[in-house]
Amino acid sequence: MSAHSPLVGVSGCVRSINDFPFHAVHERYLTALRDGADCMPLIVPALGADEIPNLLSRLDGLLLTGSPSNVEPDHYDGPAFRPETLRDPQRDSTTLPLIRACIQAGIPVFAICRGHQELNVALGGSLHQHLHELPGRMDHRRDRSLPREQGYKPRHWVELVQGGLLERLTGERRVLVNSLHAQGIERLAPRLAVEAMAEDGTVEAVRVTDARGFALGVQWHPEALVADRNPVSLALFEAFGAACRARALGQARAA
Repeated sequence: MSAHSPLVGVSGCVRSINDFPFHAVHERYLTALRDGADCMPLIVPALGADEIPNLLSRLDGLLLTGSPSNVEPDHYDGPAFRPETLRDPQRDSTTLPLIRACIQAGIPVFAICRGHQELNVALGGSLHQHLHELPGRMDHRRDRSLPREQGYKPRHWVELVQGGLLERLTGERRVLVNSLHAQGIERLAPRLAVEAMAEDGTVEAVRVTDARGFALGVQWHPEALVADRNPVSLALFEAFGAACRARALGQARAA
């Protein structure tokens, strides 16, 4: 990572550790930004929307992470959660307005798993809460009979939209991905276009059609494969890093 690497905000989750609240991010997102995008990660605590104006003047990009928690259904008029559902309303209150603000400001956005779902909800879409219960859908959840890290290895194919951003970035029409999720896109937000679909019809990637910069969401976990030098994962992080550097350079020139 260079001395002038772009500064990228990384969405934090609220986790209880020894009965104390912590704002945390899995290390693999941070190292993927450093090693795959040549960016400096900065954890954004889930403290609500009040500090968003200050963040916009400092960030060169925003990475929205995956999480065991789910987006609160009242943000998309969905049915109430089941009692066992993990939730993080503090993250919701931070990320949803931050997504809209970053896109409006032209700040590059890369959304992964929960972040992909947040991107859809923030722009007016809705979610299925239990994809595996829908007729014809596969079970996209992690296989808990496997060791945790083995569960993040590629497991199913997705078809990339011909002529789309993902096809241009990867040079592929079909890629093997490591999806690990229970929720998924139900109603696509009006400002989003599908970039990839799973064989069972699940939306696996989207882009923001009217964004002034890079704004992409993927339902799988490319951050987990950067260390393996997976070419698709590297292509995504390299493209995001290039967009963040362009943003940083533009801001520097404007100053």
